[in-house]
Amino acid sequence: MQMDRYEFTRLFCERPQAYAWFLGAGTSRNANLPTAEDIIADLKRRYYCSEENQDYNTKDMQNESVRLIVETYLKSREFPDRWAPEEYTTWFKTYFGDDRERQRKYIAHMLSEERVRVAIGNRVFGAFLASGLTRAAFTTNFDTVVEKSVAEISGRSLSAFHLEGAQGANAAINNEEYPFYCKLHGDFRYDSIKNLEADLVSQNDELSRSLVNAANRFGLIVAGYSGRDKSVMNLLREALDSQNPFPHGIYWMTIKGSAIPDPVSEFISAARAGGVKAELVEIETFDTLMLRLWRNLTEKPEGMDEKVRKGRVEAVSIPIPSAQGSRPLMRFNALPVSSVPTRCLTLNLKTEPSWEAVSPKLKQADHDLITTIDEGLMVWGNVDDAKKVFGVDYIDATESTFEPDWRKTGRLQIKKFLEDGIGKAFARTRPLLMRRRGPGVVLIVDQMAKDVGVFEPLHTITGKTTGTISGLTIPETDEHDAVGKVEFAEAVRISLSWNDNRLWLLLKPDVWIWPPFARRHATGWLEKRRGDRRNDKHDALLSAWISVLTDGAGRAEDITLSAFEDDQEAGNPSFTFSSRTGFSQKRGHQ
Repeated sequence: MQMDRYEFTRLFCERPQAYAWFLGAGTSRNANLPTAEDIIADLKRRYYCSEENQDYNTKDMQNESVRLIVETYLKSREFPDRWAPEEYTTWFKTYFGDDRERQRKYIAHMLSEERVRVAIGNRVFGAFLASGLTRAAFTTNFDTVVEKSVAEISGRSLSAFHLEGAQGANAAINNEEYPFYCKLHGDFRYDSIKNLEADLVSQNDELSRSLVNAANRFGLIVAGYSGRDKSVMNLLREALDSQNPFPHGIYWMTIKGSAIPDPVSEFISAARAGGVKAELVEIETFDTLMLRLWRNLTEKPEGMDEKVRKGRVEAVSIPIPSAQGSRPLMRFNALPVSSVPTRCLTLNLKTEPSWEAVSPKLKQADHDLITTIDEGLMVWGNVDDAKKVFGVDYIDATESTFEPDWRKTGRLQIKKFLEDGIGKAFARTRPLLMRRRGPGVVLIVDQMAKDVGVFEPLHTITGKTTGTISGLTIPETDEHDAVGKVEFAEAVRISLSWNDNRLWLLLKPDVWIWPPFARRHATGWLEKRRGDRRNDKHDALLSAWISVLTDGAGRAEDITLSAFEDDQEAGNPSFTFSSRTGFSQKRGHQ
C-alpha cells in the first residue's frame, strides 16, 4: 500500500521543518549529471571495449541491441546481473582495482562542474535549505548540485560535512547549527570517497552518529535513492533501533511504475513493525515532486519565488512584421492551408457512442471510414460502410457542421479528425501508405507501388526509398515472434498547427521501419541513414517531399485534394493548401 502523493504534499506543507531529507543520485539527474546506473553502464562499456577491441560510445549503450550484446558478454564472464546489489562496487573494483586516485579522477570527470545545470527541483531544494524550511539533509552523492542550488537561490555558500571534514558533524546537529548538509560517501574534490566494497562495509562513525541523531529529531524523506548500498541501509536500520526513531515518519519516494527494490521494501516493513509510520510515495520525477511542494507552501520565503521559478507564463504582444522584405532568412517546414472541411456526417446509433463501444467495431470490420467522437459520432466516408460496421445498431446519418479551429473549443479530437482526413486524401491520390503512430499521421512510400516516377526527387536525395536492413534480425521474445527481415521505407510525418491565426500543414521527413516494434533495434542504422540530413540536404529533402505531395506542382500553386473519389458532399472532406512553404524575411526591404 502506497501513500498518495497529494496526501504527502499536504502533510509536508503543514510542517516542512519537521523532515530531514536523504538524497540519491536520481535527484541530480535533471541537473545533467549521471545516476549510479549511468556510471555502471559507462564502466561496463569501457571494460567491454577494452576486452573486445570495440569502440562503442555512450550513446550506443542506449541502444537496446547494443546493451544486450554487452550484458550477454558480461554475464558469460559471471559478472553480477543488472540491478544486483553488489553490481556498483563490483564494477569500481573491476575497473579501478585499489587505485583510488584513478577512481577519484574518473568521478571528477563524470561529475565535473561544467556539466551541472541546476534544474527546478534542485532550485526548490536550495530554497528549502537557504530559508530554513529544511534543516538537515544527507546524501550519497559526490556532486555539488545542492551547494550550487543554495548559492544560486540565496547568494550564500553551503559547507558540507564529508569524509575529510567529518569532525563536528554530530555536534552540529546537537547545537542545531542549521542548515546541516552531510555527504556520507565523501566529496570527489577530496581524496576520500567511498565506492569500493571494502569502503562501503561501514560508514564514517562521526557522520553515522549525525544521521542517527537527526533520525531522533526529524522525520525522513528519501528521494532519488535505490537502496543498493548496504552500509547506508544498515545505518538506517541502526536508526530504527535508536531511542526515538523518525518521530515524524519515513516517506520513501519511488518513480511511478518502477519496481520497489527488496532492501527498500524490507526497510519499510521493519520500520512499520517497530511502530514508525513508514510510507512509499509514488511520484513522476524529483522535479515534479519539488515543484508541487513549492506551489503548495502557503507562505513562501520573500524574494525566493522568482529565483525558484525562473520561467513564467505571461501574455505577450509581439508585433508580426509585414510580409514584405528581403530574401528569406529561414525556410519553415510548413505549407499554408487555405481551406479545410466544416461538414461531416453524424451517425445516429441505438446506443450512446463511446470509444470503448465504437473502437472494437471499427477494428473488426473492413471499411474506409474516418471517425471521431465529439458531439456525437462524426464520420467521413460511405454510408454503406457505416451500416456494415454498426449493423443493427445503425439508425441513420445526418449532415452536420463543426468548427475546424480546435483552439476555440479545446477539442483535440477535431485536430485528429482533420489530420486523418488529409492523410487519407494524400494516400488516395499518391502511391503512399497512411499510418497513425503518435501525434500526427505518417505517409510512407509504398514499396508495392507500380508508378514510382513520383518518387524520383526523393530517390535523388536518399537513394533507395524502400528496402531491407541488411544483417538485422530480431529473436523471439515474450511480446513478439522472431523477425528474419526488417524493412524500411522513406516517410514523412504530417500534422496540422495554427500559427499567426493561420492553419499550417507541418512536414517532418522520417524513415518508417517494418515491423514497427523493430524500430528500437534499428536505431544505429537509422542514425547512419539520417546522420547527414542537415541544412542543405534537409532543405532538398523537404522540397522532394513537397514535390511528391503536390504531384510535381510548381512553386506557390494551390493544391486541392479530397479523401474519397466520388462526390459524397458532407461525407467527403476536401483540403486546399499551397505548395510554397512559409519563411521569414528581413523587414523594410522589397
